[in-house]
Amino acid sequence: MSSLAFPSQQIGDFTITAISDGYLHASFDFLANIDPTDASRMQEDAGIRDHTSIHINGYLVRGGGHTVLIDAGAGGFKQWGGRLKTNLRLAGIQPCEIDAILLTHAHPDHVGGLIDASGEAVFPNAELVAHHREVSFWQDDGNLSRAPERSRGNFLLARQAFDSYRAKLREFEDGEVLPGITAMPLPGHTAGHTGYRLDSGDKSLLVWGDIVHFPQIQIPRPDVSIAFDQDAHLAAETRTRLLDCVATEHLLIAGMHLGEPGFARIRRTGDTYAVAYEKCT
Repeated sequence: MSSLAFPSQQIGDFTITAISDGYLHASFDFLANIDPTDASRMQEDAGIRDHTSIHINGYLVRGGGHTVLIDAGAGGFKQWGGRLKTNLRLAGIQPCEIDAILLTHAHPDHVGGLIDASGEAVFPNAELVAHHREVSFWQDDGNLSRAPERSRGNFLLARQAFDSYRAKLREFEDGEVLPGITAMPLPGHTAGHTGYRLDSGDKSLLVWGDIVHFPQIQIPRPDVSIAFDQDAHLAAETRTRLLDCVATEHLLIAGMHLGEPGFARIRRTGDTYAVAYEKCT
């Protein structure tokens, strides 16, 4: 099977491909500012049968002399996902061919796929690139000690992932992280939550990380936050601001929980936003 079997977009000299890692599930009890019954109805109205499923994407970027992965999926952590490495191979890419991994943030469903069951790096030749605030947050023992019990495993996994790539870990502040790929701070979800904007030729695309987990709910209702947000109020502010920005610019977007189609644009009607999935090459 070639990469043509996976949703792809051509952004100038870049080919970006959505690589599915599979799914996780999250109860609507994790959502704030919406009744679970209303959340279910919105999923039903959108034609989503498994209302609480959250799709996990990683994005393969080829071009500019690099083979880049943006996020690495869950890797089977808590039985979440785990399909990314297999799907990369189906797309014609071996793990050793990845030379850089850009992290949007270090939650388990984004870094679990970086390491195997023995804690070894899955991508042996890759530089791991992450915002310095993200690395600092997960490495801070004070943050670990204050974390609720259910979140402590997240810290240990993030630290294990960083340690496995320690010799090739590059932290950044802002700006261009690779030629044609610029980091965009998207605060609220985590301390260093980052999007990546690709600009090449006359085309652009923004990989917006975890701006939404349930796109058919949180795009029309950007006030709806999820318990995974470290700062729910700031995350909602960022989501609202970004929806306005990408709708105004008619910017192509990609997101780790955007759904299997992988790519979309945001349409605005009055004060309401909606997701419109993009046809792929």
